[in-house]
Amino acid sequence: MSARINDKPILVKKDDGLIDKSRQGKKYQLKLKSDKMEAIIAELDPHTESRWFKHSGQEIHIVLNGEMEYAVGDNFFKLCEGDILWHDSSKPHRAKNNSDKKVKYITIGTPPTFMMDDI
Repeated sequence: MSARINDKPILVKKDDGLIDKSRQGKKYQLKLKSDKMEAIIAELDPHTESRWFKHSGQEIHIVLNGEMEYAVGDNFFKLCEGDILWHDSSKPHRAKNNSDKKVKYITIGTPPTFMMDDI
């Protein structure tokens, strides 16, 4: 099933999506993408962090399991299961798992600027 959005509602099942990418304790699953937004499920292994990102747009991060630190510019946020963080993507930002357990979270971005080759 293609998870590209058009004018019809789309249901993306747990095992569906466009791209799965794993690298050094990080896993990203691009679940859906349109010309206006995208949704990614991400996982960080214990004591792992993403690289710093900076691009146009806005993002929302929703923690599904675990705890993480999310940095946006000079601000650092501790996020726990169920927490939601919004930020302007033009500020440098990164996710970090300081815990001993894997963290899983959803990122919704607009416009869709996340590059799977750039993780």
